[in-house]
Amino acid sequence: MVNDARVVAVLGPTNTGKTTYAIERMLAHRTGVIGLPLRLLAREVYDRIVALRGPSVVALVTGEERIVPPRTQYWVCTVEAMPEGMGADLVAIDEIQLCADPERGHVFTDRLLRARGLHETLFLGSDTMRGTIASLVPKAQFMRRERMSELTYTGQKKTSRMKPRSAIVGFSVENVYAIAELIRRQKGGAAVVMGALSPRTRNAQVEMYQNGDVDYLVATDAIGMGLNLDVDHVAFSALSKFDGRRMRPLAPNELAQIAGRAGRGFKSGTFGVTGDARPLDDQVAKAITDHNFTPQNKINWRNHALQFGSVERLIATLEAPSENERLIRAREADDLRALKTLAQIDLVFARATDGPSVRLLWDVCRIPDFRGISHAEHAGLLETIFTDLHQRGEISENWLARQIKRIDRTDGDIDALSKRLAFIRTWTYVAQRKGWTRDESHWREASRVVEDRLSDALHERLTQRFVDRRTSVLLRRLGQKEAMVAEVNETGEVTVEGEFVGKLDGFRFRADKGAGGAEEKTIKSAALQALAPQFHLRADRFYNAPDTEIDFTEQGGLMWGASAVGKLVAGSDPLKPSVEVFVDDVAGPEVAQKVQRRLQHFIDRKVVAQFEPLLALRNDETLNGLARGFAFQLVENFGLLPRAKVADEVKALDQDARGALRKNGVRFGQFTIFMPLLLKPAPTRLRLVLWSLTKGLSEFPESPPPGLVTIPVDAGAPEGADTMSGYRNAGSRAIRIDMLERLADMLRAEDSRGGFEAKPDMLSITGMTLEQFSELMTGLGYKAEKGERAKVKTVTEVMPQAAKDVPADTPVMDVAAEAAEGAITDAPKPPEPADTPAEVAAIIDEGNAPIIEEPARTPEVDDNIPDVAENENPQGTAPDAEIAGAEMEVFYTFTWGRAPRANQNQRRGGDRPQGKGKPQGKGRKGAARGDKGDNAKTFSAKPKRHEKPIDPDNPFAAALMGLKDNK
Repeated sequence: MVNDARVVAVLGPTNTGKTTYAIERMLAHRTGVIGLPLRLLAREVYDRIVALRGPSVVALVTGEERIVPPRTQYWVCTVEAMPEGMGADLVAIDEIQLCADPERGHVFTDRLLRARGLHETLFLGSDTMRGTIASLVPKAQFMRRERMSELTYTGQKKTSRMKPRSAIVGFSVENVYAIAELIRRQKGGAAVVMGALSPRTRNAQVEMYQNGDVDYLVATDAIGMGLNLDVDHVAFSALSKFDGRRMRPLAPNELAQIAGRAGRGFKSGTFGVTGDARPLDDQVAKAITDHNFTPQNKINWRNHALQFGSVERLIATLEAPSENERLIRAREADDLRALKTLAQIDLVFARATDGPSVRLLWDVCRIPDFRGISHAEHAGLLETIFTDLHQRGEISENWLARQIKRIDRTDGDIDALSKRLAFIRTWTYVAQRKGWTRDESHWREASRVVEDRLSDALHERLTQRFVDRRTSVLLRRLGQKEAMVAEVNETGEVTVEGEFVGKLDGFRFRADKGAGGAEEKTIKSAALQALAPQFHLRADRFYNAPDTEIDFTEQGGLMWGASAVGKLVAGSDPLKPSVEVFVDDVAGPEVAQKVQRRLQHFIDRKVVAQFEPLLALRNDETLNGLARGFAFQLVENFGLLPRAKVADEVKALDQDARGALRKNGVRFGQFTIFMPLLLKPAPTRLRLVLWSLTKGLSEFPESPPPGLVTIPVDAGAPEGADTMSGYRNAGSRAIRIDMLERLADMLRAEDSRGGFEAKPDMLSITGMTLEQFSELMTGLGYKAEKGERAKVKTVTEVMPQAAKDVPADTPVMDVAAEAAEGAITDAPKPPEPADTPAEVAAIIDEGNAPIIEEPARTPEVDDNIPDVAENENPQGTAPDAEIAGAEMEVFYTFTWGRAPRANQNQRRGGDRPQGKGKPQGKGRKGAARGDKGDNAKTFSAKPKRHEKPIDPDNPFAAALMGLKDNK
């Protein structure tokens, strides 16, 4: 009957339905066997037949898997595992063109020459095998099947621009992983399919692709072997592969086998290249689209008629040449190589002395090297198995249990799990061999359980590494162009379709930090599309929010709670900055305008509240002339002006102008012209921001902590920052402006020429030690001379009679008015009085002592006090200084350190406190002034001059009247 059996070669390109035709023909017979090239494909066909006929009549036999029901009718096998001589009605061999494969071709050739069904034999494959089949199987009939859909070449395309339902092909594990990682970042994820995967892992990955969880597949050339997937486009990432011996370019027919996976059924497909792969030559591309390839006239062959008389004889028969010119001897396969290696081992060679032993040795050598560690290691494993089988008739169960237990671990990364899966495949293969173990069913089940556990773990790791479900879901919904549901919780976390995508910070969306570049773009695109309604709701809530929820930072940022919603930018008016909002474009111009209006209202009200005195000064219509100009300068400088910079302007102001300015809260200090109310922390903080905006600074100076009298000088601060902070730099520290003026009042009563020591009150108001105070005074222009003396015990001192107070109704004197004609040269200048007669100017602030301005007092001169004798102790020296063991103390003597200017009548400034002992110049009549100290007297023989009445508007009026009273 076999001689009358029908032999049909069903040839054609991919997607012609050849495998489906073979399944239909097999089920038309009572029994059948089909051989497939891959374990994965065998599992796929097995599942299809089980779905049609049930599991009780279908067997699956591969090297690592064996399911054989008692009533088996249909056998689905890998080509290597096909049973021989069982007499099935139909025998089918798929992908028959693999006869030309360098590694496995001899197995397919053997089936081509010897496998026959009782009634029908089918060879399925490429049309390139027509001539060889016709030559080797003369009775074969040929059936040509045309592709059901069109295949088109699209050239090169970037991976980032790959369309959905695409398969990217790599030819190494490293290449596949790299592409999958790239797809994950840019497209949300990809399924991974490789021949080394277990069927369980492969099916889980393919299912993820088929059901749309991911739109991309990254695979090796394993997908070219009949795997049926819904692929629209196939892209080659390389055009060469390692065939086990060397890197070689892929032939056009091999490329076509893989490219043909694009387009299933009547749906057309495309193919191209990506990554570093160069574009295909026009001739190669045309050959693939036209399915026109060079015929395969030579196929690999190995002698099947093996002789087991001895190891040498077995090797000789395996290497026997063919007599047919179409059959070329296959290169040395792994099993033959292992046989030769074991034959060199004396113990193995001594055991393989008869036919059964040699046959057993050959069966052991055919165990595939799934682990791929090294040839020597694999040979060592085979030696152990052969020794056990030959000596004991079975493999040691204890040894086998240890091997499996060592592999039964699901920790580690993808590479670790892949290696364990390769190792367990070895023991799965061993457990499938009949008679090799005492309890075959137990070890088959044990190895299968471990493989399934490792397969599930590997699938999980692959999914974790190469699939971002969040991005995948969002991309799919974007592609469907449906409205997505976005939710924002109280903390601003945004979820779209239940997936966390980032946070809404004010009116800007910030994608999850765990997302990569391209992935972040995808997430942001999906999130912003879904967030459009949320922006409007949030803008309405912000517009109606109270000012207490909004604030500005010291760098000019505008905050709504903890969210940045804008920043301040310089406007046309220093006191009216503009606002730049932080709003995503997708929110729309309406939201941006609403946010901008609310922020502008906030900052305008903040300026009005904090700078009310300054704005009142600017809007005071009663000011005119020089007073108005001076007020304009104050407004431009936010209420603080170093006196030295406006000395001429201050000098030009008459008392009426000064009075008008004082009514608006302006204080004319010796060092600074300022408005005391603007020295509070809140105005200071805002002033620094506004000043920095007008200066165009990239980094704004920060306001000092409130309540500090002195702070360290910031050497890197821009010029003028100390004044805007409410301080004046003096050496290594800066002193607060108001406290400096208070200190100046104290210094005015001291002998700045002859020298004086620091009083406790001076140290108290500055909060400094004596050494720190000396540095401060040096920074203010004084010289500090350090000395040491014996510490004098505290005694009750008799204080001199206090000077008479200046009457309260004395006209106001400006401490900075200098060189006025008719001034008394030796009279000390009183401090700046309060804004109105007898009024106390105070800054009430957090922890700040109030500042009280009092007129300076002129001490009476006692002519009866004798000069210090030369033999008496000098000032600052205790009479018991020379007493051994006396406690010593450090003191400083301060004198004015700046050289007098050429023309004292034209001095600019008021930087030096005016007091006793000031440097002397020429008198009004040209006579030299006395230089004899504080108690020196001047004698004159000229008759007494008639005194003119004192002008009450003269700035020295108070001093003149005080002197008159002391006469």
